[in-house]
Amino acid sequence: MYEIRIHSRGGQGGVTAARLLAMAALHDGNYATACPFYGAERRGAPVVSFVRIDDRPIRIYSQIRSPDMIIVLDKSVMLTVDVVHGLKTGGRILINSTHKKEFAGYITNNVDLTGIALRENLVVAGSPILNTPVIGALAKTGIISADSAKSAIRGMFADERNIRAAEAAYAEAGA
Repeated sequence: MYEIRIHSRGGQGGVTAARLLAMAALHDGNYATACPFYGAERRGAPVVSFVRIDDRPIRIYSQIRSPDMIIVLDKSVMLTVDVVHGLKTGGRILINSTHKKEFAGYITNNVDLTGIALRENLVVAGSPILNTPVIGALAKTGIISADSAKSAIRGMFADERNIRAAEAAYAEAGA
């Protein structure tokens, strides 16, 4: 089972990104669950979402304590939360950032998801929406296929800017 924890802020699309990732995994023929964790937060408050992907049915629907991968959609969350806590040795980290940040012992990718969202004008209430760009970046890692990522995005959003954002993030992301 491959487990992913997504750190974001309310309104950025982290919860929707988890749903899209699970949908893409289903398109690839896997089993998947997506589970958000938040209280009565409002836009801008820290939010954590969890995704499990496996080739067998998943019977766990809870928080993930020891993920294989961490995704950080807003790097300011790292100022108050130890985002790598529990990350498995050799795990992956994907950070929305224009500046390279490395974590010793982990495979780290930095992609400017915010810049991509802004270029495609994926903005709601003044905030860039990062859910579709991050799905494109995840496809580059091989967790999901690019075709399944696009199918999941098209299943949720009719606006082709979302596909262009995913393709741009795929192009920018390292393998």
